[in-house]
Amino acid sequence: MIGPEVIWHDLECGGYAEDLPLWRELAGAGPVLDVGCGAGRVALDLARQGVAVVGLDQDAELLAALRERAAGLPVQTVRADARDFSLGRTFPVILAPMQTVQLLGGPEGRAAFLRCAREHLEPGGLLAIALADALEGFDEATATPPLPDVLERDGIVYFTQPVAVKDEGARVAIHRVREVVDRDGGRTSGRDIVRLDRVDAGTVEAEADAFAALPRRAIAPSDEYVGSVVVMLRG
Repeated sequence: MIGPEVIWHDLECGGYAEDLPLWRELAGAGPVLDVGCGAGRVALDLARQGVAVVGLDQDAELLAALRERAAGLPVQTVRADARDFSLGRTFPVILAPMQTVQLLGGPEGRAAFLRCAREHLEPGGLLAIALADALEGFDEATATPPLPDVLERDGIVYFTQPVAVKDEGARVAIHRVREVVDRDGGRTSGRDIVRLDRVDAGTVEAEADAFAALPRRAIAPSDEYVGSVVVMLRG
């Protein structure tokens, strides 16, 4: 049974596809370590191309959904924190899509992740890290929020809408209203907040002194999602 964490993840992240061509290009023949894999948006796309993927995430519910969706595909899952994992193997390619490294709690969290990634990267291997382009602040009281995303599943309707982006100094907070309409028309609502570390590509490259920086790549914005810069690091 698909739980609420998977439903919200699918609704708010699952439709993003602008970055997939780049990950396919970088993955090569694999295998690939997908850090912060969630329910498998990137891992499943690569596996359908015949690339073996190990998906790493600390959310057991999302990993269970990935395993179910990956039936028959070359996907393995590992439950671990991106700042503290030991898999006993190395990879030619490690990917950290979307804003994974901006969820690690600042410089110390990024340093811990980079140490783990270096230990799991083959000599000459590639670590690619996506960073969200700068988010413009807004508030529902002063600006019209973006359109909501809506999903119907088993007769239940899920609604999510970003209503504010607030500057918190070293972080930016994305506020969303989430609402559920049950089969009888009953409505429940709440607010979810995701905080992203403010960090740019130059800072990450400087922190990754155990790697060689390669030319950066870019992912264009879409109507629903901001663009990204991708830091490219050679082990």
